[in-house]
Amino acid sequence: MSDIILKAKNISKQYRLGTVGTGTLRDDLKRNWARLRGKEDPFLKIGAVNDRSQQSTEDYVWALRNINFEVKQGEVLGIIGKNGAGKSTLLKILSRVTAPSTGVIKSRGRIASLLEVGTGFHHELTGRENIYLNGAILGMQKAEITRKLDEIIAFSGCERYIDTPTKRYSSGMTVRLAFAVAAHLEPEILVVDEVLAVGDAEFQKKAIGKMQDISQGEGRTVLFVSHNMASVQSLCTQGLVLKNGGINLKGDVDLCVNAYLNADGPKEGILEFREDRQGLGKIKFKKVEIFNSSGNISTTLLNGEDCIVQIILKNPNLIQVDNLRIDFGVNNSKGYRVSWMSTLLSKNPLKVNTSKELKIYLNINELPLSKGSYTLTCNLIVNGKNQDYIRDAVDFEVENGDFFGSGKVALENQGDLLLKHSFYS
Repeated sequence: MSDIILKAKNISKQYRLGTVGTGTLRDDLKRNWARLRGKEDPFLKIGAVNDRSQQSTEDYVWALRNINFEVKQGEVLGIIGKNGAGKSTLLKILSRVTAPSTGVIKSRGRIASLLEVGTGFHHELTGRENIYLNGAILGMQKAEITRKLDEIIAFSGCERYIDTPTKRYSSGMTVRLAFAVAAHLEPEILVVDEVLAVGDAEFQKKAIGKMQDISQGEGRTVLFVSHNMASVQSLCTQGLVLKNGGINLKGDVDLCVNAYLNADGPKEGILEFREDRQGLGKIKFKKVEIFNSSGNISTTLLNGEDCIVQIILKNPNLIQVDNLRIDFGVNNSKGYRVSWMSTLLSKNPLKVNTSKELKIYLNINELPLSKGSYTLTCNLIVNGKNQDYIRDAVDFEVENGDFFGSGKVALENQGDLLLKHSFYS
């Protein structure tokens, strides 16, 4: 018997923009007339590419187009891509939540899916009652649920509130309980969307450990969608990169993560027109640029050298800034946070004059990063309100300099941070 447990063949999914349902009565009549004559659906020949950055001039869009892949038993497949790339649509098709417009899904065994917080929960019922309800929806027998009930409750960490209606649960508690039920179903294929991001760090670690046990210890298959590249690399064996509704790359998970992180090339320091930002936006980052020790703007720095980050903020409404907080998170090429810099840690509060453009400078002494690729995530809070947040806003490279003052450099792959040190006897 083949070890292929899941196969997607020519999967496509088409939606009509701005419309709930399949379309207009006229379109449905055309579809049915074509079907009666044994012809192809005429609307499958049209449709725009699924690119959320472009305004569509057509009524139909392909959320997915010509998706083909296979998953082996015991494999953990990480499905990654930008928001709107088609990840959730693909998981819904694989989970039989929605049907593809074209193509077919072939699978062996039971599929359990965890796609949205609280899916299959009745919020007037208690946590205990919802375990039975959700388990039944996922295909478990009552005796099977009863046998595993104590284990499910213990894993969820919701013992104290298990007989409380779930409408009083936080989103984190709900996803804990939902994941606990799905994970203990013992499915041949477990499908997990980004919902784990709702849980706290402790539960995320626990959930990833459970998925590793399911795949490695029990030989079951996991399909995992996440924007956390560190989780994808630690859990998954294979990767699938979606872009504009199509497969951009499938293969080794490290290659896929690297391709995804570098898909758009290096990010420049001009942030004025970036759309992937969060916050009120009344004051926001216009430009963040790094100057090397020679005073030149550079995206390549030497470890051990001093550098300056120039921050320019746009304040078009001339808002009075009484309290300004700026945070910079430094992430490595795998998405791990390696350092954090913030005005909260400064000795003196940052004071600025009210103007349409605010300039702030950040000094970094003897850059202590090892050779590699890094990004800056920028966060801006003004007068206690979140105004602007841009993840991975600026890319920069670090090359080896004389950090230790000895003419020698640290070995590669020995960590991201360099510490000045000396031995004596």
